[in-house]
Amino acid sequence: MEKVYLDNAATTQVRECVITKMQDALCNFYGNPSSTHSFGRSAKTGVESARKTIAKYLNAQPSEIIFTSGGTEADNMILRCVVRDMEVKTIITSRIEHHAVLHTAEELEKEYGVVVKYVDLDVSGTPDFTHLKGLLTEDDSKTLVSLMHINNEIGNKIDLDALSVLCKEYNALLHSDTVQSVGHYTWDVKKTPVDFLTAAAHKFHGPKGIGFAYIKKNSKIKPLISGGSQERGFRAGTESFHNIVGLEEAFVQAYDNLEEETKYVKGLKKHFIETIEREIPGVTFNGHSGDMEKSTYTLVNVCLPVDEQKALMLLFHLDIKGIACSKGSACQSGSDLGSHVLTQVLSQEDLKKPSLRFSFSRYNTKEEIEYAISILKKFVEK
Repeated sequence: MEKVYLDNAATTQVRECVITKMQDALCNFYGNPSSTHSFGRSAKTGVESARKTIAKYLNAQPSEIIFTSGGTEADNMILRCVVRDMEVKTIITSRIEHHAVLHTAEELEKEYGVVVKYVDLDVSGTPDFTHLKGLLTEDDSKTLVSLMHINNEIGNKIDLDALSVLCKEYNALLHSDTVQSVGHYTWDVKKTPVDFLTAAAHKFHGPKGIGFAYIKKNSKIKPLISGGSQERGFRAGTESFHNIVGLEEAFVQAYDNLEEETKYVKGLKKHFIETIEREIPGVTFNGHSGDMEKSTYTLVNVCLPVDEQKALMLLFHLDIKGIACSKGSACQSGSDLGSHVLTQVLSQEDLKKPSLRFSFSRYNTKEEIEYAISILKKFVEK
């Protein structure tokens, strides 16, 4: 095999029908959505149609969907706006959140004097709700809880239903980075009453550079980006129409095919776990990623029985063999700091060993998984 792409948690292959939809938008609907002539009105209709489509699948109102450049912007926007506009004085998060949340919280601490608290994690990296409850009862300041639904590196899932109940009990706002779960799990923001969530199209076979924020009605937050009346006055800037219709098409395809594709990708993950355990004795799974129930079905994160010196060549070796995967998250590639997530869940001994994230999609096959593991096995044994 010349190329095997197993890095779908970083980004996914765009569906052909999404590309077709975007090409049509670029060729035939090139008007500015803010223009009042027919060209602009046609594009504006497409933007609002996409907004209504997404809202329908989430059981939200169209006015609660704001298009952004992706998950990072959406996370930044929500955290900054709730502090600035909703008098949030305390942010409770965890040390294994995406840096879009962690770094923003740190900046808000410096800029606004916000108190940032970190919920304890169990040995596998799942937030401890008992400790969270204790943090919520420490004072009566306005609080935002920001915990991701699925961790992008180790795949741990949290119980958002239970979390939403806990936050409501203590009158705390709830934000969840759902970039790894929108498009892979069903959502109903009425049954799971989060205040804010975020999504990125490129995680579910859509284009890069487009995502959205769900912002619950009457949140009373103001625009972070000023300069125009786009996005119902909430986010200035000409709408990226071709990306928005690409997001809509990818979103619809993800949910219309969810049952079939979930079953298929679950089968790939199960096959990966069974095969690597059989072929590479001593391999371990980081976090809950080896547990089909406690982690997402889209990824695994493995720690290999290889010494520190030999580990330096592993990703290079895999790349030479045409295999794409991640050491930590893609957002950290090029950094020598290592994974802040694995630092929280692994022992010092295991941190010296190589850990790799393999993530799967509808475009992968069992044969590709077997090939990747065979290359890993040879590397470990030589």
